[in-house]
Amino acid sequence: MSGGVGPTYNDISLPKEQEQEIKQNDDPASLKTDTQTPRKQSSSFSFQQLNALAVVLVLLASGMVSPEDALFVLFSIIYMFFLSKFAFPKLQSSAEPTVFSPQNKLLLIYVSIGAIIGLFLPIAYIFEGIFEGDKEGIRAAAPHVFLLASQVFMEGLAFSGRFSTPVRAFVPVFYNSRRIFTITEWLRNEFSKVNEGSYGGSTRRLYIGRGLAIANMAFWCFNLFGFLLPVYLPKAFKRYYSGYKVKD
Repeated sequence: MSGGVGPTYNDISLPKEQEQEIKQNDDPASLKTDTQTPRKQSSSFSFQQLNALAVVLVLLASGMVSPEDALFVLFSIIYMFFLSKFAFPKLQSSAEPTVFSPQNKLLLIYVSIGAIIGLFLPIAYIFEGIFEGDKEGIRAAAPHVFLLASQVFMEGLAFSGRFSTPVRAFVPVFYNSRRIFTITEWLRNEFSKVNEGSYGGSTRRLYIGRGLAIANMAFWCFNLFGFLLPVYLPKAFKRYYSGYKVKD
């Protein structure tokens, strides 16, 4: 997983697999063989992407998403194509190999935990808020869900075979960084509900909302500062520029 719950789970590997990939990177012949092997590029959206897109559209239609967050997603699309065109173009006509192998079960569990904490539970929390009349809680959680669903969709687009490895890495880093701020607002809202006197939900929901916001803050801060920036991003650039040297 590289920051979200989308197809970037293909960028995860066991230590032995990483050693094999490093050996392959150091061998120009293996890179040449990989380059010459055609890879099928996906021309349609996956089921996961379509679900994420549905969540994005529902939240947009509900009016729970601020114009700033909607513009952020639009800007990310434009900037991703800009990076692909002028900064990090693809080095080969076929899809570039992923940074990590998809065979690490432990990190696949990590991806599932991210999906549960970051997407499924907050969506359930929003639906429960509709029945309990907790409008403030819904508005606070909605931006995070909107941005994470947008990230899942964008990761699927980035891994469709049309973009280079650094552009793929850009998506989770960019979105994860932005979502830290939305989770901070979510936390602030959850802990100020009772003081403001406008909370209409149950005490159980109050503690669930606080726990969910704290869990998301802890998980996504670790994902950004413990995995994406120190591990995933350097490997992505190393993979890209090693291929660039072989091509030259």
